[in-house]
Amino acid sequence: MTHPGILALISGLIAQAAKVVIELVVKRRFRPLVFFDNGGMPSSHTATVTTLSLAVGRADGFDSSIFSLVLVYSLFVIFEATGLRQEIGKQAELLNDLMDSALAGEKVPGYRLRELMGHTWGEVAGGIVVGVGIFLWLGIPAGG
Repeated sequence: MTHPGILALISGLIAQAAKVVIELVVKRRFRPLVFFDNGGMPSSHTATVTTLSLAVGRADGFDSSIFSLVLVYSLFVIFEATGLRQEIGKQAELLNDLMDSALAGEKVPGYRLRELMGHTWGEVAGGIVVGVGIFLWLGIPAGG
């Protein structure tokens, strides 16, 4: 049986790799550095904590204290991914729009703020699907 932490890391990495594939299929652009971006479909944060929760539940029991702890942590991560981080992205987008409008035609030193920092609920659902899929694929021993 693979350790829950290893399964969770694999899940997060696969979710990040899926972003490159989705970028290629949806936008018809091959951008391998999307692998290192925050935000986007699927949520690697959600995939990681989903796999971790399922693997800890299987290893230690879904009625164990450690599973309860991991589940609460996972729900916090998911909430944070859609809440605060999404709002920070909206603020960055607004500040960039204001900067573009206020300084139209002028050379502006500096850089644009990063806008994609959180996840939509659809992206989080994608992360849950990846997390469950990796758990089912790699986390269940043969014959078990």
